[in-house]
Amino acid sequence: MELIPVIDILHGRAVRARRGERAAYQPLQSALCPSSDCFAAVAAFLDVHPFTALYIADLDAIQGHGDNAALIEKLHLGYPQLALWVDAGIADLPTYSKWQASHVGHAVIGSESNPAPELVLQLCNEGVTPFPLLSLDFREADFVGSPQLLDMPQRWPQHVIAMTLARVGSGLGPDFGRLEALRRRTPRTRLYAAGGVRDTADLRRLKALGVGGALLASALHDRTISAADIRALANAAA
Repeated sequence: MELIPVIDILHGRAVRARRGERAAYQPLQSALCPSSDCFAAVAAFLDVHPFTALYIADLDAIQGHGDNAALIEKLHLGYPQLALWVDAGIADLPTYSKWQASHVGHAVIGSESNPAPELVLQLCNEGVTPFPLLSLDFREADFVGSPQLLDMPQRWPQHVIAMTLARVGSGLGPDFGRLEALRRRTPRTRLYAAGGVRDTADLRRLKALGVGGALLASALHDRTISAADIRALANAAA
């Protein structure tokens, strides 16, 4: 199972995400990293484990209030060993094409940004480099985005994130029922769980469901998933 740490960036600082209530997000403080400096947060993650990918949510861009593109470019240059997965609120083909041309990382297309249908079709093209990801965003029972998008699994790309915003930082655990249902609908895709992962028990259950990876933030910051836990999971899979 692929584990991807997460940084949420707002106004140039890393913030602690909880339940998708962005107006209440505060600068990052945690047992892992007391600083809200984004470089310090990445360094803290890499002290735990040599992760190969990093998910970044550019909250300013997602909310249409500017962006953190320059900072993300610096992170890309500062940590070239990390594949960056970036949700920057991309919703149309011109913006997506500009992102692909930048070669900063993998574009994450969030359903909450209401991507144009032709953009989703473009994501399905084989051999696109760097490969894009589709994030299916939920607030508990409600899908955030066009219902048409949720009903066209045959048009989803090879990499799909199931993001339950209301469970982010909640300690409630992943939405296993939804993940199992999505896994049945998309057997050809690699599905990633996002929102609510608490510990290695959750990761083992996700793996048993056929989920290919998980996004982690609170579990790392609160040290409920440690370096030893990650090594043990890797050894069990070997």
